[in-house]
Amino acid sequence: MPHPGWAAFSFDGIGTSWEISTPGPLDGGQRRRLLDVVETYDAAWSRFRADSIVAQAAREPGRLRMPDGAGALGRLYRNLYRLTDGAMTPLIGGSLEQLGYGPDYSLRPRGTPVPAPRWDDVLDWNDAVLTTTAPVVLDVGAAGKGQLADLLAAELRSLGAGEYFIDASGDLLNSGPVPVAVALEHPYDPGRAIGTLSLGTGALCASAANRRAWGDGLHHVLDGTTGAPVRTVVATWALAEDAMTADALATALFFVSGKALQQDFAFSWLTVFSDGSAAYSAGFEGVLFE
Repeated sequence: MPHPGWAAFSFDGIGTSWEISTPGPLDGGQRRRLLDVVETYDAAWSRFRADSIVAQAAREPGRLRMPDGAGALGRLYRNLYRLTDGAMTPLIGGSLEQLGYGPDYSLRPRGTPVPAPRWDDVLDWNDAVLTTTAPVVLDVGAAGKGQLADLLAAELRSLGAGEYFIDASGDLLNSGPVPVAVALEHPYDPGRAIGTLSLGTGALCASAANRRAWGDGLHHVLDGTTGAPVRTVVATWALAEDAMTADALATALFFVSGKALQQDFAFSWLTVFSDGSAAYSAGFEGVLFE
């Protein structure tokens, strides 16, 4: 519990566990409205359910109208697609399924890694309308959990909740003003921390090769240009004003240096490499253990 005495609302959504903490308990109607936000998002973007909008895109090309927020998500992805030279892409779903991370959770590769299709060859993302020229497996997991946290925060504010703390399985959003002490999980041992950080108003999101890992060195952070898992980075953290940006940048740090990303984004960051070294921004006000 981030603040002693606060009430917690826990639930599962988009394949992970959530906890929303507020100074007072949320009533049944408020909880249903929050769960409706989760269901709307999942019904649009989940590649793990056959009735989602993106599941339709995997079956046939066409024109899809997505819910509110799709435009901001597309613009963020397009920018990071450019900055990473195509390594970070919403078209990575087919590459993930090739390595066994598909709706059936087989976790057995079908064969060698397959690059994601080039954005301009198959996808036109114009605000909330997506037009595809071939069947594509969209996966917005690199930013989606963060965006859903932001959407839940907006719903909480509309319900009159001025203070809240959202924990989306370790991706955090704090309304402030009271800081919350956060442990930074060790990339090779979830029971240990490599440091601590005090999270004020804003979001802290992380990405790590040990999360959603399977098989012989396989994990969920794939390079879209090769379809293979990234080997040089093992864990990242990003601090930003909103959770969607922080979530996306935590993944982008697997492909591009934090210094390069700071040319386009106002955020602070920490990257831990597979050789045991680390790099971080001057604004990352955490404490790393020896």
